[in-house]
Amino acid sequence: MGIWDKLRGELIDIIEWLDQSNDTMVYRFERYGNEIKNGAKLVVREGQAAVFVNEGRIADVFPPGTYELTTRNLPILATLLGWKYGFESPFKAEVYFASTRRFTDLKWGTRNPVMLRDKEFGPVRLRAFGTYAMRVTDAGEFIKEIVGTDAHFTTDEITEQLRNIIIARFTDILGSSGIPILDLAGNYDELGGFVRDRIGAEFTAYGLELTKMLVENISLPPEVEEALDKRSSMGIIGDLSRYTQYQSAEALKDAANNPGGGASEGIGLGMGFAMAQHMAQSMSPGANANAGAGQTPPPLPTAAQYHLAVGGQAAGPFALDEIRTRIQRREVTKETLAWKTGMAAWVPAGEVPDLRPLFDAVPPPLPGSPPPIS
Repeated sequence: MGIWDKLRGELIDIIEWLDQSNDTMVYRFERYGNEIKNGAKLVVREGQAAVFVNEGRIADVFPPGTYELTTRNLPILATLLGWKYGFESPFKAEVYFASTRRFTDLKWGTRNPVMLRDKEFGPVRLRAFGTYAMRVTDAGEFIKEIVGTDAHFTTDEITEQLRNIIIARFTDILGSSGIPILDLAGNYDELGGFVRDRIGAEFTAYGLELTKMLVENISLPPEVEEALDKRSSMGIIGDLSRYTQYQSAEALKDAANNPGGGASEGIGLGMGFAMAQHMAQSMSPGANANAGAGQTPPPLPTAAQYHLAVGGQAAGPFALDEIRTRIQRREVTKETLAWKTGMAAWVPAGEVPDLRPLFDAVPPPLPGSPPPIS
């Protein structure tokens, strides 16, 4: 044994871990031969937990604080080593420090599009991504289930597995939610909360806690987004004929301000004549009378249909002929409530202008006849 090894054996150990990284989850404290002297000081800082491992078995776990290592505060380790009367010589044990702070801004996202069925657009493919945060809640369980004998365990070594769990549960929840694609943006918080609650038990089995789950974006394929943009543009344009007239007027103005030779003048002159003819036809007395010539006539107006309150429930809608038949059979009376699209509330049928004449053509019930069904 060298002089420095002998001096090291005489000094009181101080076991601590100062973490300078942002991604280290577990660090194994390095000691010469893994020997720890009796009376050594263990310093566990806030956001840490210390785990003692003896011959592959987890012994004692220490929360934040400063400890003098004796058989009194190492009961499990002392039992494993069989110290009945305390120990004075160095003992061997591995010490793992686990970071219990929150690890934030961890990324998740779908590698491949998720196939879903939307009520409005039919089968669609969606991509999703976001972030999540986690922390170690049970250092012993985490080391036993995940870390093993790794001396320096970082978030990169587990985020891939956690991402797979998140994607599997997120896809299931998104597919069964029935939320229309155009309404997904208003439900990001709810989706994140559902996923966090759904996979909480799976994280707990690893000694972890999923503290936050954020959905940042759910998107369609680029070609579908392009088609959706065109559809939105048409909705903004509104009346296509008026928009075409506006575009023609703008083209006339540009041609007048930027004459470019005979060809441009001819085009501008031709468009001018066409616009002048169109305006003259619009302003002529017979324009309105001939406006519909050669065009398809509009569809015939449909007869009004009404919903009726029958037996305490809404029924219908019924055309006027059907309502007349029900009035004749005494199934509908003037007190029967009626409603159609555009009415603010249910109104007795006898007060509805369309239904009032139907009652005038029906004779009153015979004396002794059963009351009408309402």
